[in-house]
Amino acid sequence: MASIISIKNVSKTYKGGFTALKDVSLEIEQGEILALLGPNGAGKTTLISIICGIVTKSSGTILVDGHDSVSDFRHARALIGLVPQELTLSIFETVWDTVSFSRKLYGKPANPEYVETLLKRLMLWDKARNKIVTLSGGMKRRVLIAKALAHEPRILFLDEPTAGVDVELRKEMWNVVRDLRDTGVTIILTTHYIDEAEEMADRVGVINKGQLVLVEAKESLMRKLGQKSLTLQLAKPMKAIPKALARPGLSLAEDGLSLSYAYGAAGEKGMVPQLLDDLAQKKVAFTDLSTEQKSLEDIFIGLVHA
Repeated sequence: MASIISIKNVSKTYKGGFTALKDVSLEIEQGEILALLGPNGAGKTTLISIICGIVTKSSGTILVDGHDSVSDFRHARALIGLVPQELTLSIFETVWDTVSFSRKLYGKPANPEYVETLLKRLMLWDKARNKIVTLSGGMKRRVLIAKALAHEPRILFLDEPTAGVDVELRKEMWNVVRDLRDTGVTIILTTHYIDEAEEMADRVGVINKGQLVLVEAKESLMRKLGQKSLTLQLAKPMKAIPKALARPGLSLAEDGLSLSYAYGAAGEKGMVPQLLDDLAQKKVAFTDLSTEQKSLEDIFIGLVHA
Protein backbone atom coordinates (compact mmCIF):
# COMPACT_ATOMS: atom_id res chain seq x y z
CA MET A 1 0.00 0.00 0.00
CA ALA A 2 1.23 3.53 -0.82
CA SER A 3 2.72 5.72 1.92
CA ILE A 4 0.86 8.92 2.70
CA ILE A 5 3.57 10.12 5.11
CA SER A 6 7.26 9.44 4.54
CA ILE A 7 9.65 10.30 7.39
CA LYS A 8 13.38 10.07 6.65
CA ASN A 9 16.15 10.42 9.27
CA VAL A 10 14.31 12.99 11.40
CA SER A 11 16.06 14.25 14.53
CA LYS A 12 15.26 16.99 17.03
CA THR A 13 17.73 18.52 19.47
CA TYR A 14 16.65 21.51 21.57
CA LYS A 15 18.88 24.49 22.38
CA GLY A 16 19.64 23.15 25.83
CA GLY A 17 21.16 20.05 24.23
CA PHE A 18 18.33 17.61 24.90
CA THR A 19 17.76 15.26 21.96
CA ALA A 20 14.08 14.37 21.72
CA LEU A 21 14.29 12.37 18.48
CA LYS A 22 17.21 10.45 17.00
CA ASP A 23 17.27 9.61 13.29
CA VAL A 24 13.64 8.45 13.02
CA SER A 25 12.48 6.96 9.71
CA LEU A 26 8.94 5.75 9.18
CA GLU A 27 6.51 5.09 6.33
CA ILE A 28 2.83 5.57 7.23
CA GLU A 29 0.46 3.81 4.88
CA GLN A 30 -2.66 5.37 3.45
CA GLY A 31 -5.83 4.28 5.25
CA GLU A 32 -4.19 2.56 8.22
CA ILE A 33 -4.43 3.07 11.97
CA LEU A 34 -0.92 3.36 13.39
CA ALA A 35 -0.49 3.38 17.16
CA LEU A 36 2.65 5.00 18.56
CA LEU A 37 3.53 3.64 21.99
CA GLY A 38 6.18 4.80 24.38
CA PRO A 39 6.73 5.98 27.97
CA ASN A 40 6.44 9.64 28.96
CA GLY A 41 9.16 11.71 27.30
CA ALA A 42 9.86 9.06 24.66
CA GLY A 43 9.35 11.49 21.76
CA LYS A 44 5.84 10.60 20.55
CA THR A 45 4.35 14.08 20.81
CA THR A 46 7.53 15.66 19.46
CA LEU A 47 7.30 13.52 16.32
CA ILE A 48 3.64 14.39 15.79
CA SER A 49 4.33 18.08 16.40
CA ILE A 50 7.10 18.09 13.80
CA ILE A 51 4.90 16.43 11.17
CA CYS A 52 2.10 18.92 11.90
CA GLY A 53 4.43 21.92 11.68
CA ILE A 54 4.23 22.91 15.36
CA VAL A 55 7.87 22.05 16.14
CA THR A 56 10.84 22.55 13.81
CA LYS A 57 12.97 19.49 13.17
CA SER A 58 16.76 19.65 13.45
CA SER A 59 17.39 17.39 10.46
CA GLY A 60 15.71 14.97 8.09
CA THR A 61 12.82 15.22 5.65
CA ILE A 62 9.06 14.65 5.86
CA LEU A 63 6.77 14.22 2.87
CA VAL A 64 3.00 14.37 3.30
CA ASP A 65 1.39 12.81 0.21
CA GLY A 66 4.48 13.92 -1.71
CA HIS A 67 4.53 17.49 -0.33
CA ASP A 68 7.60 18.55 1.64
CA SER A 69 6.51 19.59 5.14
CA VAL A 70 8.78 22.66 5.05
CA SER A 71 9.12 23.91 1.46
CA ASP A 72 5.49 23.03 0.61
CA PHE A 73 4.01 23.41 4.08
CA ARG A 74 0.66 24.85 3.00
CA HIS A 75 -0.27 21.78 0.97
CA ALA A 76 1.18 19.42 3.57
CA ARG A 77 -0.67 20.92 6.52
CA ALA A 78 -3.95 21.16 4.63
CA LEU A 79 -3.96 17.36 4.49
CA ILE A 80 -3.58 17.00 8.27
CA GLY A 81 -5.98 17.26 11.19
CA LEU A 82 -4.65 17.25 14.77
CA VAL A 83 -6.52 16.41 17.96
CA PRO A 84 -4.29 17.53 20.86
CA GLN A 85 -4.30 15.93 24.27
CA GLU A 86 -5.40 19.15 25.94
CA LEU A 87 -9.01 20.36 25.69
CA THR A 88 -8.26 23.54 23.71
CA LEU A 89 -11.76 24.91 23.11
CA SER A 90 -13.47 28.28 23.47
CA ILE A 91 -16.01 27.26 26.08
CA PHE A 92 -18.60 29.95 25.34
CA GLU A 93 -18.86 29.18 21.61
CA THR A 94 -21.41 26.72 20.28
CA VAL A 95 -20.39 23.39 18.80
CA TRP A 96 -21.59 24.50 15.35
CA ASP A 97 -19.66 27.78 15.41
CA THR A 98 -16.50 26.07 16.71
CA VAL A 99 -16.43 23.52 13.91
CA SER A 100 -17.47 26.00 11.20
CA PHE A 101 -14.76 28.46 12.24
CA SER A 102 -12.07 25.76 12.06
CA ARG A 103 -13.12 25.08 8.48
CA LYS A 104 -12.73 28.77 7.58
CA LEU A 105 -9.21 28.86 9.07
CA TYR A 106 -8.08 26.60 6.23
CA GLY A 107 -9.71 28.77 3.60
CA LYS A 108 -12.47 26.26 2.92
CA PRO A 109 -15.79 27.69 1.71
CA ALA A 110 -18.79 27.36 4.00
CA ASN A 111 -20.41 23.93 3.71
CA PRO A 112 -23.26 23.52 6.21
CA GLU A 113 -24.14 20.13 4.75
CA TYR A 114 -20.65 18.77 5.43
CA VAL A 115 -20.59 20.19 8.96
CA GLU A 116 -23.98 18.64 9.66
CA THR A 117 -22.83 15.26 8.33
CA LEU A 118 -19.66 15.48 10.42
CA LEU A 119 -21.52 16.29 13.63
CA LYS A 120 -23.98 13.47 13.01
CA ARG A 121 -21.13 11.02 12.37
CA LEU A 122 -19.57 12.01 15.70
CA MET A 123 -22.93 11.89 17.50
CA LEU A 124 -22.85 15.64 18.21
CA TRP A 125 -25.77 16.77 16.07
CA ASP A 126 -28.17 17.11 19.00
CA LYS A 127 -25.55 19.32 20.72
CA ALA A 128 -24.84 21.52 17.68
CA ARG A 129 -26.34 24.67 19.24
CA ASN A 130 -25.05 23.99 22.74
CA LYS A 131 -22.15 25.97 24.17
CA ILE A 132 -18.96 24.00 24.79
CA VAL A 133 -19.11 24.78 28.50
CA THR A 134 -22.27 22.66 28.85
CA LEU A 135 -20.71 19.51 27.37
CA SER A 136 -19.25 16.50 29.15
CA GLY A 137 -15.56 15.64 28.83
CA GLY A 138 -16.30 12.92 26.30
CA MET A 139 -18.40 15.27 24.18
CA LYS A 140 -15.64 17.90 24.25
CA ARG A 141 -13.19 15.33 22.87
CA ARG A 142 -15.63 14.60 20.07
CA VAL A 143 -15.75 18.32 19.31
CA LEU A 144 -11.95 18.35 19.09
CA ILE A 145 -12.16 15.57 16.50
CA ALA A 146 -14.85 17.48 14.60
CA LYS A 147 -12.63 20.57 14.60
CA ALA A 148 -9.70 18.56 13.27
CA LEU A 149 -11.87 17.10 10.49
CA ALA A 150 -13.65 20.34 9.58
CA HIS A 151 -11.35 21.07 6.61
CA GLU A 152 -11.69 17.50 5.27
CA PRO A 153 -8.13 16.27 5.90
CA ARG A 154 -6.94 12.87 4.74
CA ILE A 155 -4.76 12.32 7.83
CA LEU A 156 -5.80 12.58 11.49
CA PHE A 157 -3.40 12.69 14.43
CA LEU A 158 -4.83 11.79 17.83
CA ASP A 159 -2.53 12.61 20.76
CA GLU A 160 -3.74 10.58 23.76
CA PRO A 161 -7.37 10.79 22.55
CA THR A 162 -8.88 9.02 25.56
CA ALA A 163 -6.69 10.38 28.37
CA GLY A 164 -8.85 10.95 31.43
CA VAL A 165 -11.92 9.41 29.79
CA ASP A 166 -13.80 6.59 31.53
CA VAL A 167 -13.84 3.06 30.13
CA GLU A 168 -17.29 3.33 28.53
CA LEU A 169 -16.41 6.57 26.73
CA ARG A 170 -13.07 5.11 25.63
CA LYS A 171 -14.89 2.28 23.86
CA GLU A 172 -17.22 4.78 22.19
CA MET A 173 -14.17 6.73 20.99
CA TRP A 174 -12.69 3.53 19.57
CA ASN A 175 -15.83 3.10 17.47
CA VAL A 176 -15.54 6.69 16.23
CA VAL A 177 -11.92 6.10 15.18
CA ARG A 178 -12.80 2.88 13.36
CA ASP A 179 -15.63 4.63 11.51
CA LEU A 180 -13.23 7.37 10.40
CA ARG A 181 -10.73 4.80 9.14
CA ASP A 182 -13.53 3.13 7.18
CA THR A 183 -14.13 6.44 5.35
CA GLY A 184 -10.48 6.43 4.17
CA VAL A 185 -8.90 8.67 6.81
CA THR A 186 -5.38 7.65 7.85
CA ILE A 187 -5.12 7.74 11.65
CA ILE A 188 -2.02 8.01 13.81
CA LEU A 189 -2.60 7.89 17.54
CA THR A 190 -0.38 8.05 20.58
CA THR A 191 -1.61 6.29 23.67
CA HIS A 192 -0.58 5.07 27.11
CA TYR A 193 -3.35 2.48 27.01
CA ILE A 194 -1.91 -0.70 25.55
CA ASP A 195 -5.37 -2.21 25.18
CA GLU A 196 -6.28 0.75 22.97
CA ALA A 197 -3.50 -0.12 20.53
CA GLU A 198 -4.28 -3.82 20.77
CA GLU A 199 -7.96 -3.17 20.03
CA MET A 200 -7.67 -0.67 17.16
CA ALA A 201 -4.26 -0.51 15.50
CA ASP A 202 -3.28 -2.09 12.21
CA ARG A 203 0.38 -1.46 13.00
CA VAL A 204 2.25 -0.60 16.18
CA GLY A 205 5.32 1.62 16.51
CA VAL A 206 7.32 1.76 19.73
CA ILE A 207 9.35 4.89 20.55
CA ASN A 208 11.79 4.90 23.46
CA LYS A 209 14.36 7.57 24.35
CA GLY A 210 13.80 9.34 21.05
CA GLN A 211 14.40 6.28 18.90
CA LEU A 212 11.92 4.23 16.91
CA VAL A 213 12.54 0.82 18.41
CA LEU A 214 10.14 -1.14 16.24
CA VAL A 215 7.31 -0.80 13.71
CA GLU A 216 5.33 -3.92 12.96
CA ALA A 217 1.88 -5.12 11.95
CA LYS A 218 0.11 -5.81 15.23
CA GLU A 219 -0.73 -9.43 14.47
CA SER A 220 2.76 -10.12 13.13
CA LEU A 221 4.33 -8.53 16.21
CA MET A 222 2.33 -10.69 18.55
CA ARG A 223 3.13 -13.82 16.56
CA LYS A 224 6.86 -13.08 16.57
CA LEU A 225 7.30 -11.76 20.11
CA GLY A 226 4.25 -12.99 21.96
CA GLN A 227 5.57 -16.04 23.77
CA LYS A 228 3.02 -18.73 24.61
CA SER A 229 2.93 -21.06 27.58
CA LEU A 230 1.20 -24.39 28.13
CA THR A 231 0.35 -25.58 31.65
CA LEU A 232 -0.54 -29.21 32.38
CA GLN A 233 -2.12 -30.23 35.68
CA LEU A 234 -0.73 -33.69 36.46
CA ALA A 235 -2.88 -36.56 37.71
CA LYS A 236 -0.04 -37.64 40.02
CA PRO A 237 2.81 -35.59 41.47
CA MET A 238 6.18 -35.90 39.76
CA LYS A 239 9.52 -35.68 41.59
CA ALA A 240 11.53 -34.67 38.51
CA ILE A 241 11.15 -34.40 34.75
CA PRO A 242 12.27 -37.66 33.09
CA LYS A 243 15.23 -37.26 30.73
CA ALA A 244 13.12 -38.46 27.82
CA LEU A 245 10.75 -35.48 28.34
CA ALA A 246 13.36 -32.83 29.09
CA ARG A 247 13.50 -29.94 26.58
CA PRO A 248 14.12 -26.19 26.67
CA GLY A 249 11.18 -24.30 28.15
CA LEU A 250 9.72 -27.23 30.11
CA SER A 251 9.66 -26.85 33.90
CA LEU A 252 8.10 -28.65 36.87
CA ALA A 253 6.28 -26.82 39.67
CA GLU A 254 7.75 -27.05 43.15
CA ASP A 255 4.85 -29.17 44.35
CA GLY A 256 5.33 -31.52 41.39
CA LEU A 257 1.68 -31.20 40.37
CA SER A 258 2.04 -29.25 37.15
CA LEU A 259 4.28 -28.89 34.10
CA SER A 260 4.78 -25.58 32.32
CA TYR A 261 6.05 -25.34 28.77
CA ALA A 262 7.12 -21.94 27.37
CA TYR A 263 7.50 -21.74 23.59
CA GLY A 264 7.66 -19.09 20.89
CA ALA A 265 4.46 -17.94 19.20
CA ALA A 266 5.83 -18.54 15.70
CA GLY A 267 7.93 -21.10 13.91
CA GLU A 268 7.39 -23.89 16.42
CA LYS A 269 4.48 -25.83 14.96
CA GLY A 270 4.36 -29.39 16.18
CA MET A 271 6.24 -28.83 19.43
CA VAL A 272 3.16 -29.01 21.65
CA PRO A 273 1.75 -32.15 19.93
CA GLN A 274 5.19 -33.73 20.22
CA LEU A 275 5.29 -32.99 23.94
CA LEU A 276 1.82 -34.49 24.40
CA ASP A 277 2.84 -37.59 22.44
CA ASP A 278 5.95 -37.99 24.60
CA LEU A 279 3.86 -37.67 27.76
CA ALA A 280 1.49 -40.35 26.50
CA GLN A 281 4.38 -42.70 25.70
CA LYS A 282 5.76 -42.23 29.22
CA LYS A 283 2.24 -42.71 30.60
CA VAL A 284 2.26 -39.33 32.29
CA ALA A 285 -1.44 -38.50 32.79
CA PHE A 286 -2.79 -34.99 33.22
CA THR A 287 -6.22 -33.78 34.30
CA ASP A 288 -6.31 -30.35 32.68
CA LEU A 289 -4.35 -28.06 30.37
CA SER A 290 -4.42 -24.35 29.63
CA THR A 291 -2.52 -21.97 27.35
CA GLU A 292 -1.60 -18.31 27.67
CA GLN A 293 -0.02 -15.83 25.27
CA LYS A 294 1.83 -12.61 26.02
CA SER A 295 -0.28 -9.51 25.51
CA LEU A 296 0.86 -6.45 23.61
CA GLU A 297 1.51 -4.86 27.00
CA ASP A 298 3.96 -7.62 27.93
CA ILE A 299 5.75 -7.16 24.59
CA PHE A 300 5.87 -3.38 25.01
CA ILE A 301 7.32 -3.58 28.52
CA GLY A 302 9.95 -6.03 27.29
CA LEU A 303 10.98 -3.70 24.45
CA VAL A 304 11.29 -0.48 26.45
CA HIS A 305 13.09 -2.12 29.38
CA ALA A 306 15.42 -4.26 27.31
